[in-house]
Amino acid sequence: MAKCEVCGKGVGFGKKYSHSHIRTNRQWKPNVQQVKVIFNGTPKKMNVCTRCLRSGKVQRAI
Repeated sequence: MAKCEVCGKGVGFGKKYSHSHIRTNRQWKPNVQQVKVIFNGTPKKMNVCTRCLRSGKVQRAI
């Protein structure tokens, strides 16, 4: 399963309840993208969530 290598955000688990209140398992998956970022001065491909990309926690390599 995908996990952000910057903040550690991963899959969340819970229950889905139908109208008749039957419970089934479900997952909330983070929006993780594989992007090329500058890591320790060199470009590297990493799995980063879009929240970290948008907030500027990583610098994208061009």
